[in-house]
Amino acid sequence: MRFSEQLWQRNLALYNKTLALPFNQELATGTLNKDAFCHYVIQDAHYLVAYGRALAVCGAKAFDADDIIQFTQGAKEAIVVERSLHDGFMQNFGISKADFENTPLTLACHHYTSFLTATAWSESYPVVLASLLPCFWIYAEVGKDIVNKSVANNPYQAWIDTYSGEEFNQAVKNVLATIDRIAEHCDALTLEKMHQAYTKGAELEWLFWDSAYHQRKWLGLDQ
Repeated sequence: MRFSEQLWQRNLALYNKTLALPFNQELATGTLNKDAFCHYVIQDAHYLVAYGRALAVCGAKAFDADDIIQFTQGAKEAIVVERSLHDGFMQNFGISKADFENTPLTLACHHYTSFLTATAWSESYPVVLASLLPCFWIYAEVGKDIVNKSVANNPYQAWIDTYSGEEFNQAVKNVLATIDRIAEHCDALTLEKMHQAYTKGAELEWLFWDSAYHQRKWLGLDQ
């Protein structure tokens, strides 16, 4: 069994809980509260900047030139997507530049981005790679599930199409191939640290969506 298959099996229950979140289910039916989606988009834009930084550090730690290219390009794409949110979803849903800039990170977003950047700087390349994988992989799997359930004229169809699309899923396949190749040469201790890093990332993916649905702010308090 490939390392990626082991990751998926070990975290399958958590993935199913993520898939069952009201945010994702209502996204598919087009009934998700607009304010919850706007809350999510603002936090996702904040998140992608930190994710881009972590990808850049991952690229700097990579073992060979191809992996350096893969993750430094990934860092660039994260920032490109972050900027496209401002011109796309934010504009379409009436979120102004001031709205975005004046909205701080939620507790969930702060926790997730802090975990990624701390792991990127402090851990070895294989562990950093494992921590970054959930954002790629879980989004792709959720996107593929939702696209099959999406209703006609879904106001969130553009988001669904992005993460269920071939371009994004090909990027995920490339990252999976990389982590399987790297894992083949890791010792038992490193493999276990990779498992732990992936699980923590997957838990924080769940938390991010759950927080967005309930529009939670810092410590759950309105500001």
